[in-house]
Amino acid sequence: MLRRELPVEAEAGRVIRLAQGRIAPGPDGDLLQPVVTWTPAMQPLCYWDDVPVALSVEEAPGEGWPDGREWLTRLPESRFALLSTALQVGAWLRNHRFCGRCGTPAERLDAEFAMHCRGCGHRNYPRISPCIITLVTHGDALLLARSPRFPPGRYSTLAGFIEPGESAEEAVRREIFEEVGLPVGRIRYYRSQAWPFPHSLMLGFFAEAASRRIRIDGEEIVDAAWFSPRQLPQLPPPYSISRALIETHLGEVAAR
Repeated sequence: MLRRELPVEAEAGRVIRLAQGRIAPGPDGDLLQPVVTWTPAMQPLCYWDDVPVALSVEEAPGEGWPDGREWLTRLPESRFALLSTALQVGAWLRNHRFCGRCGTPAERLDAEFAMHCRGCGHRNYPRISPCIITLVTHGDALLLARSPRFPPGRYSTLAGFIEPGESAEEAVRREIFEEVGLPVGRIRYYRSQAWPFPHSLMLGFFAEAASRRIRIDGEEIVDAAWFSPRQLPQLPPPYSISRALIETHLGEVAAR
Protein backbone atom coordinates (compact mmCIF):
# COMPACT_ATOMS: atom_id res chain seq x y z
CA MET A 1 0.00 0.00 0.00
CA LEU A 2 1.22 3.49 -0.90
CA ARG A 3 1.93 6.05 1.82
CA ARG A 4 2.53 9.54 0.42
CA GLU A 5 4.99 10.64 3.06
CA LEU A 6 8.42 11.46 1.64
CA PRO A 7 11.10 9.23 3.22
CA VAL A 8 13.51 12.14 3.60
CA GLU A 9 15.49 10.57 6.48
CA ALA A 10 15.96 7.22 4.74
CA GLU A 11 19.37 6.29 3.36
CA ALA A 12 18.31 3.02 1.74
CA GLY A 13 15.20 1.36 0.39
CA ARG A 14 13.64 0.13 -2.79
CA VAL A 15 14.13 1.99 -6.08
CA ILE A 16 12.17 2.62 -9.27
CA ARG A 17 14.50 3.12 -12.24
CA LEU A 18 12.94 5.43 -14.84
CA ALA A 19 14.24 6.70 -18.18
CA GLN A 20 12.23 8.48 -20.89
CA GLY A 21 8.91 7.15 -19.59
CA ARG A 22 10.18 3.56 -19.33
CA ILE A 23 10.73 1.64 -16.10
CA ALA A 24 13.22 -1.15 -15.46
CA PRO A 25 11.63 -4.41 -14.30
CA GLY A 26 12.84 -5.69 -10.93
CA PRO A 27 14.07 -9.26 -10.42
CA ASP A 28 10.52 -10.47 -9.70
CA GLY A 29 9.04 -8.68 -12.70
CA ASP A 30 7.65 -5.86 -10.55
CA LEU A 31 8.56 -2.19 -11.05
CA LEU A 32 10.40 -2.05 -7.70
CA GLN A 33 14.09 -2.89 -7.48
CA PRO A 34 15.49 -4.59 -4.34
CA VAL A 35 16.58 -2.58 -1.28
CA VAL A 36 19.84 -0.71 -1.92
CA THR A 37 21.70 2.26 -0.48
CA TRP A 38 20.45 5.43 -2.13
CA THR A 39 22.65 7.89 -3.97
CA PRO A 40 22.21 11.69 -3.59
CA ALA A 41 20.79 11.87 -7.13
CA MET A 42 17.79 9.72 -6.21
CA GLN A 43 14.48 11.40 -5.39
CA PRO A 44 12.73 10.17 -2.21
CA LEU A 45 9.28 9.20 -3.47
CA CYS A 46 7.01 7.46 -0.96
CA TYR A 47 6.60 4.37 1.21
CA TRP A 48 5.34 1.12 -0.25
CA ASP A 49 4.20 -1.41 2.37
CA ASP A 50 6.11 0.77 4.89
CA VAL A 51 9.39 0.38 2.96
CA PRO A 52 11.00 3.62 1.67
CA VAL A 53 10.99 4.05 -2.11
CA ALA A 54 13.17 6.39 -4.18
CA LEU A 55 13.09 7.31 -7.85
CA SER A 56 16.21 7.05 -10.00
CA VAL A 57 15.81 9.16 -13.15
CA GLU A 58 18.29 7.92 -15.73
CA GLU A 59 19.31 9.15 -19.17
CA ALA A 60 18.40 6.18 -21.35
CA PRO A 61 16.28 3.06 -20.79
CA GLY A 62 17.76 -0.38 -20.91
CA GLU A 63 16.65 -3.06 -23.32
CA GLY A 64 13.22 -4.43 -22.47
CA TRP A 65 12.10 -1.61 -20.17
CA PRO A 66 8.29 -1.36 -20.60
CA ASP A 67 6.64 2.04 -20.96
CA GLY A 68 3.94 3.25 -18.60
CA ARG A 69 0.97 1.92 -20.55
CA GLU A 70 2.53 -1.54 -20.83
CA TRP A 71 3.14 -1.54 -17.07
CA LEU A 72 -0.55 -0.78 -16.54
CA THR A 73 -1.46 -3.99 -18.39
CA ARG A 74 0.98 -6.00 -16.26
CA LEU A 75 0.27 -4.66 -12.77
CA PRO A 76 -2.69 -5.13 -10.44
CA GLU A 77 -4.84 -2.04 -9.87
CA SER A 78 -3.34 -1.60 -6.39
CA ARG A 79 -0.02 -0.63 -8.05
CA PHE A 80 -1.53 2.14 -10.21
CA ALA A 81 -0.91 4.92 -7.67
CA LEU A 82 2.75 3.92 -7.30
CA LEU A 83 3.30 3.79 -11.07
CA SER A 84 1.48 7.08 -11.63
CA THR A 85 3.48 8.85 -8.92
CA ALA A 86 6.79 7.63 -10.33
CA LEU A 87 5.95 8.61 -13.92
CA GLN A 88 4.63 12.07 -13.03
CA VAL A 89 7.45 12.96 -10.63
CA GLY A 90 10.00 11.64 -13.12
CA ALA A 91 8.60 13.77 -15.95
CA TRP A 92 8.65 16.83 -13.69
CA LEU A 93 12.27 16.28 -12.62
CA ARG A 94 13.40 15.84 -16.21
CA ASN A 95 11.50 18.84 -17.57
CA HIS A 96 12.21 21.39 -14.82
CA ARG A 97 15.97 21.26 -14.38
CA PHE A 98 16.17 25.01 -15.06
CA CYS A 99 14.24 27.91 -13.60
CA GLY A 100 11.35 28.89 -15.86
CA ARG A 101 11.68 32.53 -14.78
CA CYS A 102 15.42 33.29 -15.14
CA GLY A 103 16.99 30.13 -16.63
CA THR A 104 19.29 29.35 -13.68
CA PRO A 105 19.84 25.63 -12.94
CA ALA A 106 17.27 24.60 -10.33
CA GLU A 107 18.04 22.64 -7.17
CA ARG A 108 15.87 19.81 -5.90
CA LEU A 109 14.47 20.07 -2.38
CA ASP A 110 14.18 16.69 -0.69
CA ALA A 111 11.68 17.73 1.99
CA GLU A 112 8.95 18.18 -0.65
CA PHE A 113 8.45 17.80 -4.37
CA ALA A 114 9.94 21.18 -5.28
CA MET A 115 12.67 22.65 -7.48
CA HIS A 116 14.18 25.87 -6.11
CA CYS A 117 16.08 28.59 -7.97
CA ARG A 118 18.79 30.30 -5.93
CA GLY A 119 19.06 32.99 -8.59
CA CYS A 120 15.59 34.56 -8.29
CA GLY A 121 13.89 32.49 -5.58
CA HIS A 122 11.30 30.97 -7.90
CA ARG A 123 10.07 27.54 -6.84
CA ASN A 124 8.11 25.09 -8.96
CA TYR A 125 6.21 21.95 -8.12
CA PRO A 126 5.06 18.95 -10.18
CA ARG A 127 2.60 20.08 -12.83
CA ILE A 128 -0.88 18.58 -12.71
CA SER A 129 -3.21 19.30 -15.63
CA PRO A 130 -6.93 18.82 -14.85
CA CYS A 131 -9.03 17.24 -17.58
CA ILE A 132 -12.64 16.17 -17.86
CA ILE A 133 -13.63 12.80 -19.30
CA THR A 134 -17.31 12.20 -19.93
CA LEU A 135 -19.62 9.39 -20.97
CA VAL A 136 -22.57 10.95 -22.81
CA THR A 137 -25.76 8.89 -22.67
CA HIS A 138 -29.27 9.11 -24.09
CA GLY A 139 -31.43 6.58 -22.33
CA ASP A 140 -29.49 3.31 -22.46
CA ALA A 141 -27.40 4.34 -25.49
CA LEU A 142 -23.77 5.44 -25.15
CA LEU A 143 -22.04 8.04 -27.30
CA LEU A 144 -18.50 6.86 -28.08
CA ALA A 145 -15.95 8.49 -30.35
CA ARG A 146 -12.63 7.93 -32.10
CA SER A 147 -9.55 10.11 -31.86
CA PRO A 148 -7.10 9.90 -34.79
CA ARG A 149 -4.52 8.64 -32.26
CA PHE A 150 -6.55 5.55 -31.30
CA PRO A 151 -5.72 2.02 -32.47
CA PRO A 152 -7.96 0.87 -35.35
CA GLY A 153 -11.48 0.07 -34.22
CA ARG A 154 -11.25 1.56 -30.73
CA TYR A 155 -13.89 4.00 -29.46
CA SER A 156 -13.89 5.84 -26.15
CA THR A 157 -15.53 8.58 -24.11
CA LEU A 158 -15.03 12.31 -24.73
CA ALA A 159 -12.26 14.17 -22.93
CA GLY A 160 -10.45 17.49 -22.87
CA PHE A 161 -8.40 19.87 -20.75
CA ILE A 162 -10.05 22.38 -18.44
CA GLU A 163 -9.25 25.91 -19.61
CA PRO A 164 -8.10 28.79 -17.35
CA GLY A 165 -10.99 30.26 -15.34
CA GLU A 166 -13.30 27.37 -16.28
CA SER A 167 -15.09 25.01 -13.89
CA ALA A 168 -15.07 21.27 -14.54
CA GLU A 169 -18.80 21.34 -15.29
CA GLU A 170 -18.35 24.15 -17.82
CA ALA A 171 -15.56 22.16 -19.45
CA VAL A 172 -17.84 19.12 -19.78
CA ARG A 173 -20.48 21.11 -21.65
CA ARG A 174 -17.95 22.97 -23.81
CA GLU A 175 -15.94 19.90 -24.85
CA ILE A 176 -19.04 17.89 -25.73
CA PHE A 177 -20.44 20.71 -27.84
CA GLU A 178 -17.09 21.43 -29.54
CA GLU A 179 -16.36 17.79 -30.37
CA VAL A 180 -19.78 16.39 -31.29
CA GLY A 181 -22.13 19.42 -31.39
CA LEU A 182 -24.40 18.16 -28.59
CA PRO A 183 -26.00 20.21 -25.82
CA VAL A 184 -26.32 18.18 -22.62
CA GLY A 185 -28.68 18.33 -19.66
CA ARG A 186 -27.92 16.72 -16.31
CA ILE A 187 -24.25 16.20 -15.43
CA ARG A 188 -23.18 13.75 -12.73
CA TYR A 189 -19.68 13.48 -11.25
CA TYR A 190 -18.24 9.96 -11.09
CA ARG A 191 -14.66 9.92 -9.74
CA SER A 192 -11.12 10.96 -10.66
CA GLN A 193 -7.98 9.18 -11.84
CA ALA A 194 -4.39 10.34 -12.07
CA TRP A 195 -3.30 9.84 -15.67
CA PRO A 196 0.50 10.09 -15.93
CA PHE A 197 0.79 10.66 -19.69
CA PRO A 198 2.43 12.89 -18.80
CA HIS A 199 0.69 14.73 -15.92
CA SER A 200 -3.11 14.75 -16.18
CA LEU A 201 -5.79 14.40 -13.53
CA MET A 202 -8.92 13.00 -15.15
CA LEU A 203 -12.25 14.07 -13.62
CA GLY A 204 -14.92 11.61 -14.71
CA PHE A 205 -18.52 12.60 -15.43
CA PHE A 206 -21.75 11.26 -16.88
CA ALA A 207 -23.79 13.64 -19.05
CA GLU A 208 -27.29 13.20 -20.46
CA ALA A 209 -27.67 14.36 -24.07
CA ALA A 210 -30.64 16.49 -25.08
CA SER A 211 -30.82 14.68 -28.45
CA ARG A 212 -28.95 12.13 -30.57
CA ARG A 213 -28.08 14.52 -33.39
CA ILE A 214 -24.27 14.70 -33.49
CA ARG A 215 -21.85 16.77 -35.56
CA ILE A 216 -18.19 15.79 -35.20
CA ASP A 217 -15.42 18.38 -35.42
CA GLY A 218 -13.33 16.22 -37.81
CA GLU A 219 -10.06 17.07 -36.06
CA GLU A 220 -9.96 15.89 -32.46
CA ILE A 221 -12.78 13.47 -33.27
CA VAL A 222 -12.77 11.56 -36.58
CA ASP A 223 -15.86 9.46 -35.89
CA ALA A 224 -18.59 9.22 -33.25
CA ALA A 225 -21.73 7.13 -32.95
CA TRP A 226 -24.44 6.00 -30.56
CA PHE A 227 -24.04 2.41 -29.40
CA SER A 228 -26.44 0.02 -27.74
CA PRO A 229 -25.21 -1.77 -24.58
CA ARG A 230 -25.80 -4.99 -26.51
CA GLN A 231 -23.58 -4.04 -29.46
CA LEU A 232 -20.40 -2.22 -28.53
CA PRO A 233 -17.17 -1.47 -30.46
CA GLN A 234 -13.66 -2.13 -29.21
CA LEU A 235 -13.46 -0.34 -25.85
CA PRO A 236 -10.60 1.41 -24.02
CA PRO A 237 -8.40 -0.73 -21.77
CA PRO A 238 -9.74 -1.92 -18.38
CA TYR A 239 -7.33 0.20 -16.30
CA SER A 240 -8.68 3.49 -17.68
CA ILE A 241 -11.36 5.68 -16.12
CA SER A 242 -12.98 5.80 -19.56
CA ARG A 243 -13.61 2.05 -19.37
CA ALA A 244 -14.84 2.41 -15.78
CA LEU A 245 -17.41 4.99 -16.87
CA ILE A 246 -18.64 2.64 -19.61
CA GLU A 247 -18.79 -0.40 -17.33
CA THR A 248 -20.63 1.57 -14.65
CA HIS A 249 -23.28 2.67 -17.15
CA LEU A 250 -23.64 -0.90 -18.47
CA GLY A 251 -24.11 -2.14 -14.91
CA GLU A 252 -26.79 0.47 -14.25
CA VAL A 253 -28.62 -0.47 -17.46
CA ALA A 254 -28.50 -4.17 -16.55
CA ALA A 255 -29.87 -3.45 -13.05
CA ARG A 256 -32.90 -1.53 -14.35
